[in-house]
This record gives sequence, C-alpha cells and structure tokens, in this order.
Amino acid sequence: MALPANPLLDRSVWPTLNPAPKRVAVIGAGTIGPDIGYYLKSALPGIELTLLDLRQEAVDAALARLRGYAEKAVAKGKMKAAEAAAVLDRIGGGTDVARLEGCDWVIEAATENLALKHRIFAAIEARVGPDTVITSNTSSLPAQRLFAKLERPQRATVTHFFAPAWRNPIVEVIDWPQADRALIGALRRLFAATGKVPLLSADVPCFMLDRIFDNWCNDAALRLGVASAAQIDAVAEAFVHAGPFFVLNLAHGNPIIVETNTLQADEEGEPYRPAPIFDSVERWLTGAPGAPHEGARAIDAERAAAVRDRLLGVLWSQAGDILDRGIGEAADLDLGCRLALGFRHGPIELAQSAGAAEVARVLERFARERPGMPLPRRPLAEHAPRERHVVVDRIDGVVIITLRRPEALNALHDAMTDEVLAAFRRHEHDPQVRGFVITGYGTKAFCSGADIGRFPSLLGDADAAAQYARDCSRLLVHLDRCTKPVVAAVQGMALGGGFELAIRCHALVAERQAGFQLPEVTLGIVPGIGAMAVPQRRWPAAAPVIQRMGPTGPRQY
Repeated sequence: MALPANPLLDRSVWPTLNPAPKRVAVIGAGTIGPDIGYYLKSALPGIELTLLDLRQEAVDAALARLRGYAEKAVAKGKMKAAEAAAVLDRIGGGTDVARLEGCDWVIEAATENLALKHRIFAAIEARVGPDTVITSNTSSLPAQRLFAKLERPQRATVTHFFAPAWRNPIVEVIDWPQADRALIGALRRLFAATGKVPLLSADVPCFMLDRIFDNWCNDAALRLGVASAAQIDAVAEAFVHAGPFFVLNLAHGNPIIVETNTLQADEEGEPYRPAPIFDSVERWLTGAPGAPHEGARAIDAERAAAVRDRLLGVLWSQAGDILDRGIGEAADLDLGCRLALGFRHGPIELAQSAGAAEVARVLERFARERPGMPLPRRPLAEHAPRERHVVVDRIDGVVIITLRRPEALNALHDAMTDEVLAAFRRHEHDPQVRGFVITGYGTKAFCSGADIGRFPSLLGDADAAAQYARDCSRLLVHLDRCTKPVVAAVQGMALGGGFELAIRCHALVAERQAGFQLPEVTLGIVPGIGAMAVPQRRWPAAAPVIQRMGPTGPRQY
C-alpha cells in the first residue's frame, strides 16, 4: 500500500471518476444502499442516481427515506430548500437491470451472500461499458472472492461504508492485487473530495475495522457468564460511546456477528468462532449509553475488572494482528476506531496511555482465557505512528502538510502542533525541498481554530494563560523564521487560530467558497496569537479588513 497518504494529492485518474461520475447505480435498497446514495447525491447533487432492488416496494421505501432525509435537513436549517431540491433531482429506481446501462459507477450493497453477489456482478458486466467502476459494500467478503468471475476484475474493488453511510465519514477502500492502481487512487481522491475519510485496508476477511468491531462484540458475548449485557455495556463505556450490546440492538447485528466470525473462524481458526448465544437471542437487555439498564448496577469490582480486561485484551489482540500483518496503518486504525466505531481513543493511543506493563498484563490474561487468538508480535507502542493528526506528503520538491482531525474540523491542539513542527524541522534543511504547503483535510474546514477545551482551566491563572499563549505560538514563531516559502491552501472555514495560522504563512491561496472569521470576541477574549499584530507586518493591504474581523466576531469574510 504505497499510495500517497493524502488522497487529495493523488494524481492517478480513473476515466469515469475524474472529476466525478455522472451516473451512479446502487444495487440493494435495504438499509445501507439508500444511505450511500444519499451521501453521493448530497456531495454531488448533479449526478443521476438509480436505486435497484428485487422488490419495487423496497425501492419505493428507499426513495421515500431519501425525501425524508432532505426534508429533515431543511427543517433543521442544515440545507436550503433549493439545495434539497437539487439533491432529490434525478433520483429514480426500479427492478430492471437495464437501468445500469450508461452508468459510470455501480455500487453493490446487497445481502452478504457470495453466490448472490456473483450473479449480481455478472448482470452488471453484461450491461455496462468496459470502463464502468464496480464496487461492493461488503463488510467481510474478500475482493479476491467477490470479483473472481469478472471479465475485468481490475475495474472493481470493495468500498466499505459504515452506518449511517450518509453521515459516518469513514469508508474502507480495499487494496487488492488485481485492482487497477489508478482505480484505488481515484476512489480515494473522490471520497476525500466529497467529505469522506477513505482508509486503505488489505484484502482479508472483515478487512481492518470490522475485525475490531466483530471480535469486540463476540468476546463481549463470551463474557456473559461473568456479567449481564447491561453490565458489560456499562464497563465498555469507559472505552466507547456506546457498549457492544446497545450497538448490536441498534444495528440488528447478531446475524452479522455470526456471519463474519464464522468466516474468520473458517479462514483463521476456531478461536474466532461466534459465541453460540448469538443464535438464540434477538435483542439484548441493556440501556441507552450513559443510562444503562438497572441490572448494570449490581456488578462488583472483580467482575467489572474481568470484563474490562477481556475487552481490552481482544482490542489489543486484533490491533496487533492488523498491524503485524500489514492489514492497515496505525494512524488509520486509530482514526477509524474513533470515527467509524465510536471508540473514545484508538487502540494504539490507548495502549500508549496504559503503559507497557499494563498492556502486557492484560494480554497475558487474554492469552490464558482465549488460547489461539493472535497476540502482538512486538509491543503495541512500537506501532505508534509518527503522525497521528497530520498527513505529510512530498511532491515535486514541495512538502504538503495536511491537518487531519476531521472529527474536530481540523482544530489545533498541542499534539497536532507538535506534529506540524516536527514535519518542518525534518524537511526544512533538505536542499531538495523547495517549500511547504499547509492545508486542511476534507471539504468543510482548513482549520476551525484552537481546541478550546482547555480554556476554562486557565481562567484566573495569568501565568498558565501566558504559558498557553506561548505554547500556541511556537509553530507560528517557527514559520516566521522559516527560510523557505510556506503557503496556506485554504478550503472551507479558517476560524480563529486557524486563520491566524494561515496569515502567518508567507502566502495564502483560498477557494472562492472559503470563509474567514475571528470569533474570539464571542468567548470574551481577543485573537492574540497573531491577528492583532501580524496583518500590519505581513498583510498591510488586508490589515484594515483583518482588524475589523476581531470586533465583528461571528461575521464571516
């Protein structure tokens, strides 16, 4: 997987996905298929979208759901009526596969049945052109098996969305040997340009993130002899925003765990076999996150510790296996666990904070309780990525530093600042480097400013506030001294400290839709990390406008 880390910089082109597809079909109008379609129409309202299913009733229900999404967005003020009309325009559906003719991209989102999928792919290839892209939304079936019977397997791969697909930013793109390299690059580019966060995974059963989720849920079920579902969920909420049994209820996921873990067991050994209880329970007795079922209160410290250790054990077992086998990258694994699966911290970040001794203790216990399950071949902390919050690329002698905290609109915090500084120090004295570009990941924001979570703790403490200001300034002061040109490439919002970062660069290039704000006045503070003084020195022609931004606060320029 030697592709550029930031897909927006990938110059590879697949003919029908550059710059964007014009006609897309989604096969499967059940749960996730329509949501994938709504994401695409929201991001690319000009495309023509077709939903196909065996039953017209399913198609009609799916189209009604899309209308409901758009109407709700308008009612909440998240979308204008004209925008909603554009999203709902040129959407159709039916049961006739002839509708596939002329499509640039066909996404299969049918039931997880390999024989059925083979029949669907045969029907697709019989009706589309040679350059039409074909992808599957499977969560577990390897691409090598899915596309084995295609005449042109190089135009196909897996694009695994996570529910709800129109809102969850993560999509796994499966890098399998027969896929055209340009296809993988173009899909990643398209997803990144439409607000998704594409993560590469190798072609193994359940790919990267479902190996975490499926086995987290399976081992939770195997602990039901120690604690109830509600008690396990209550313990799990130290690590995730919603416990495994609550999520399984929400997603009707028991059959999914049976299916995926059976596949892993058949491929990789009996320890992956799904807990027998999944076949006999339809719904678990548990409560909503933060307000667990009454039964959760009865668990004692010893049983809570047993549950905690098992959950951490299987998490670190699977994380180590993924990284040892090269199934995915450490930074992607941590990010995907947070954004797709709702973990509070990724498994590698969690291992670092726990410490080597605690990780070793938990894994020793896990090995005793779950013999045969994989254990990390080396300490998990050794897998810690050099960059967790930024992506660093080097193209034609220019180092591009991409701020990547999509869950916080690329807001700055100490760890991100340290990573940006380290990237400058690593490359600025290299004679082959001509300059730097700083940009933000995604479509919504260059940088939404400083992470203000620390502000309340600084109130009334002048020394701490002054030190925090110095900490925030260390990157900006370094930019002042940088002898090579630094350009801010701004898309979306540049707010507060994000705007101050942009104007500290030597040049600034922005999309027409970009917006600039200094909202500090709404918090009772001033933009004191550069916007008060830098404009007069570096941007004298723009200084009057920038100075007006401070007192006007929420007004966007």
